Amino acid sequence: MELNLEIQKKLSSEWFLYLQNLICEEFEAIEQSVLSNTKKRAGKFKKNIWNKKKANEGGGQYFILNNGKVFDQVGVNFSRVQGKFSKNFKSKIPGANKSPYYWASGISVVAHMKNPKIPAVHFNTRFITTSRSWFGGGMDVTPSYKDNREKLFVHKNLKNLCFQNKKNYKNYKKWCDKYFFINHRKEPRGIGGIFFDYLYNNWEQNFKFIRELGLCFLSTTKDIIDKKISSKWNLKQKQNQYLKRKKYVEFNLLYDRGTKFGLNTGGNVDAIFMSLPPLK
Repeated sequence: MELNLEIQKKLSSEWFLYLQNLICEEFEAIEQSVLSNTKKRAGKFKKNIWNKKKANEGGGQYFILNNGKVFDQVGVNFSRVQGKFSKNFKSKIPGANKSPYYWASGISVVAHMKNPKIPAVHFNTRFITTSRSWFGGGMDVTPSYKDNREKLFVHKNLKNLCFQNKKNYKNYKKWCDKYFFINHRKEPRGIGGIFFDYLYNNWEQNFKFIRELGLCFLSTTKDIIDKKISSKWNLKQKQNQYLKRKKYVEFNLLYDRGTKFGLNTGGNVDAIFMSLPPLK
């Protein structure tokens, strides 16, 4: 017997909030570990709370870490919102034609690194309800410099995760590759990952997958950083990283569905801010 919808909403939202705090704690620990033998201060997250205009439609909180020793910028956003889709947008959302009212909760993470040899990482998971309900999300990695071993490592972790949860890794990988392809440049944004949406059936099994993907993202990111944290880099490599980062921002503003969803559910401030790394 499947849990009723209100319990599903409560459990999924509480998980996203817990994962937000866990990621921030682990990323701050990475910052601190680099500076353990110095008197310099490690990067710290700053908390920001936002609310939709109508008091009963929810909001969220995002944590930002700027100009750390490991991270140039990290944004970790949690949201829990409800409301009514506009006439123009509801046709794009499953179940919204029957009723334009929605409830949604999720977590999104974008992390850009100080060292240009360490890739940028992105992750998000969400639970959305209209007259239907489903999970969606994914994670992907965007390096400035090619590293085939790193690419194999990321995809091995994701393949194992999907296999253990009886999910179709090949389809999710293809979906990610297609989604994060920059059409006007005719090039992929990075090395891909997995992307999925509309996980309707078997809520408990899907919720397990969502939780394990969050932990997989965190452990994979920590391993990537640990392998390259001491690697040397120069100014030219940093400049190339900034060029790559501009393309990352370009994709988010032109194509990203998550950003558009945020703009259409009242979370416009965090939707845009989370997409923008520092540019120089």
